[in-house]
Amino acid sequence: MITGIRTHLNYDSMKREIKVWLVTSEHLEDSLWFREESDFIVGMNYVAVQVTVSKVTVLAHILMSNHVHFLIVGTREEAEHFISGYKSRYSNYLQRKYGFLKTLKGNDVDIREIPMDPESIAWAAAYVVNNSVAANICSYPTQYPWGSGDVYFNCQPVQGLPLANISDRERIRRLKSKIVLPGEWQLNASGYISPSFYVDKKYMEEVVFTSPRKMHYYITYSSKARMRMEMSEDSLPSFRDQTVIAAIPDLCRSLFGKAGFRELNDTQKVEFLRQLRYRFSSNVNQLARVTGLKYEEAAKLLDRPVQKL
Repeated sequence: MITGIRTHLNYDSMKREIKVWLVTSEHLEDSLWFREESDFIVGMNYVAVQVTVSKVTVLAHILMSNHVHFLIVGTREEAEHFISGYKSRYSNYLQRKYGFLKTLKGNDVDIREIPMDPESIAWAAAYVVNNSVAANICSYPTQYPWGSGDVYFNCQPVQGLPLANISDRERIRRLKSKIVLPGEWQLNASGYISPSFYVDKKYMEEVVFTSPRKMHYYITYSSKARMRMEMSEDSLPSFRDQTVIAAIPDLCRSLFGKAGFRELNDTQKVEFLRQLRYRFSSNVNQLARVTGLKYEEAAKLLDRPVQKL
């Protein structure tokens, strides 16, 4: 298996056009990639699986509720193979769990070449891991579990369960895949492969960021951070999508005696959306995602005049 950017650059480099790629899926407006914690766990494990299959090197990545980002090293073909394989693998999981007929096949992906110099890679990596901060989910990337933000300059040894110590049946059950991963890779306490086993931590620390202070500088002044400082706080959701989703059934029952959002009539939906916006400081994009409405539908309902229920 090819691991590490140095190995990638030295491996058949005369024949293979090895480059750094920023791979970003289009933001879904009316649905989510990951609805609950168990979905994120599967998504994180599928990153490890797809890295093994596609033989790319990951420098940074993050899984957000309605989109994903990867900073990877390889050929253009390998980058395409990685993201198409990941989308296909995760789409099958969504179909099995939720019965979704719509897959992620139509979710467009942008694959952008990043210059190979360390500074350009540093800015790109900072942009990726800072997504959770820009979305008002946490105050620093290390606090977000679904990505590589906690990998760099982390002196704590990984304490988990090596894959070599579990049976094939148990490995398949946990990873939702029959692909065999390196036995020394470990499942952390949350149940997914620690990114430190497939992210090129050494290269990012020694060559790209060079020190925790410089990494902090790149993260603080990344485009996502600047955009967050320039935006008004009112335009940013205050709660994660999963938190709002978990509250919807109880709120439907307490307000209208209904089991879910789909059982509400249009007048009730208007009031319900306004209640969500008030209670969770949700913007229209988040309201559309958590209720499954199209953006236009959510906006139109919110614009309706208040009526008595």
